[in-house]
Amino acid sequence: MTKKLVIVESPSKSKTIEKYLGNEYKVVSSLGHIRDLSTSGKYGFGIDIENNFKPNYEIIKGKKKLVNELKKDVKESDFVYLATDPDREGEAISWHLFDTLKLSENKYKRIVFNEITKNVILSSFAKARDIDTNLVKSQETRRMLDRIIGFRLSKLMQSKTGGKSAGRVQSVALKLIVDREREINAFIPEDYYEINAQFEEFEAKLDTYNNKKIEIKTEKEATEILSKLSKKFEISSIEKKEKERKAKPPYITSTLQQDASTKLNFNSKKTMMLAQKLYEGITLEKETVGLITYMRTDSIRLSDEFVKETKQYIKNNYGSNYVGNVKTSKKTENVQDAHEAIRPTSILRVPEKIKQYLTNDEYKLYKMIYSRALASLMKDAKTENTTIILDNHNYQFKANGSILIFDGYLKVYNDYEENNDKVLPNIDITENKIIESKEINYSKHTTKPPSRYTESKLIKEMETLGIGRPSTYATTIGILSERGYVKIVEKKFQPTEIGIETTDKLQEYFKDIINVDYTKEMEDDLDKIAEGKLESVKLLSRFYNEFEPKVEDAFSKMEKNPPKETGELCPKCNSPLVIKRSKYGTFTACSNYPTCKYIKNEKAELKEIMNCPKCDGKIVEKKTRTGKIFYGCSNYPKCDFASWDEPIEERCPNCQNILVKKGKKIKCSVCNYEKEK
Repeated sequence: MTKKLVIVESPSKSKTIEKYLGNEYKVVSSLGHIRDLSTSGKYGFGIDIENNFKPNYEIIKGKKKLVNELKKDVKESDFVYLATDPDREGEAISWHLFDTLKLSENKYKRIVFNEITKNVILSSFAKARDIDTNLVKSQETRRMLDRIIGFRLSKLMQSKTGGKSAGRVQSVALKLIVDREREINAFIPEDYYEINAQFEEFEAKLDTYNNKKIEIKTEKEATEILSKLSKKFEISSIEKKEKERKAKPPYITSTLQQDASTKLNFNSKKTMMLAQKLYEGITLEKETVGLITYMRTDSIRLSDEFVKETKQYIKNNYGSNYVGNVKTSKKTENVQDAHEAIRPTSILRVPEKIKQYLTNDEYKLYKMIYSRALASLMKDAKTENTTIILDNHNYQFKANGSILIFDGYLKVYNDYEENNDKVLPNIDITENKIIESKEINYSKHTTKPPSRYTESKLIKEMETLGIGRPSTYATTIGILSERGYVKIVEKKFQPTEIGIETTDKLQEYFKDIINVDYTKEMEDDLDKIAEGKLESVKLLSRFYNEFEPKVEDAFSKMEKNPPKETGELCPKCNSPLVIKRSKYGTFTACSNYPTCKYIKNEKAELKEIMNCPKCDGKIVEKKTRTGKIFYGCSNYPKCDFASWDEPIEERCPNCQNILVKKGKKIKCSVCNYEKEK
């Protein structure tokens, strides 16, 4: 008989932990949530609105067999430890396990750990506790809010627009993207001019006139200023200041996702998948161990043990003068401070030493996490910044530069740090000295509109505004693409026509709810429930009594958008053809449905490029779900020919493979052969 049962969320985690605990423990997995709200009752919420919002839970489809196996494991055990993830979602999973498996109050405990290493796992049993019902209530309330908003608004959008879904956080994120697009469209570019003086060793830019900021709007103004300047400049001032470049704190979920996007070119979904693997355990030469702490956190706290170990490591490897201070956060709201920052479980597991056990992407992410945590405990870098002001007939030119005088944390973090500093040469320059320029000229520039959001910038904006949770950003962003609300153009989010339409309809009827302030306030209230400062039913009642009348009003008054006509007539009944939407995308069909059920065969309209080089089919122009063009065989899936570049009916003279058009050149699809078109 197994004496003690430990239930975790993932199978890979269970294998790692079981190796640490020994034969008297059995470690099994729940595979995440085992229950969710049913789709019964009013509007399919699975919530009894009239009975104080009592939730109705059911076993998730496909998990009954697993639950029965867990019940059997419980019967064969003397004691059960619930070891799900250390956050609100994990706390809720533990409660659902406790309730579903009918555990006894005196025969279970909840254990939490932020890293999967032997010492931490073993010590977590000494800190076993009861389930935190406030955390469970907070998660349960969020789930019910999302169910109510999601079900009602999604149904509304599906019936009145071409939209597929709406939600508490996703619709606010979409509004950010739509609002930015409108800023871009409304932007009126303006020309401006800059005047630069080139010297032998450096360059200076016109900054002020009579020590007041100057703006040059026209070419005429620029040429007039040039006519007043001579080649001789007087150095009116030289200012040198020592500045500190501060080391950044260790990663939290949002900053990890942002940096992985900009520095490693990983999307947030991939980043979290890789981080999960590093957290759950990697098999090294002699052990299986979690390499990083829990990756869903908004705290920059580091454990005393890790700080002590890392400071000693810095002292041993770089010297005492490189040892810095622990970073603290001024931000207290929304921080689940029981967590630590994302860090390596041991600073002694140097990325290069364990590289052979990791995939290339795992190694890149681990190295970045490791370097950031190490750098956060090192001294700030120091630079000497120099500003030179040069006067020419009361026009002041400015030259800036800096010299790194102590590298500090950059010793280990320089590869990840953006550095746009210009270095001024060590030349003989003193105040009042006259120096002569080689050339003075002007250049024309045009103001640019605000940039569309990249995934990294959208995550940063959501975090700054306090909407959603860092752990849900990846899912939220993924939904916007899956629903066809945005498309990605040059790695930036551009709203689609249906995304703009959905946002406008929601703002017409729900602008008091689908906005940043309301969503942030909701997050704050959920935090209060987690802290035991607000009752769940009070929040749900207040919300529902405001929300439901708006939904009913929208169902009654919102006009349904008619299908867009294509300008063609149905070949069967002569009615106009219209563009319709389904869960698989858009298609063209007869407007006289259901009397006429004609659907246009879009495949027949595909642009043929050439004969397929692999079979008797035709190469046709196709599009991915995100709208990107590629070229594939009409006999797919029997023939798997595909190319991102347009192929031509010509073979490579070197290897006889097909040639493709690539910009202004013709290139081989396999070897390095190329020629001009």
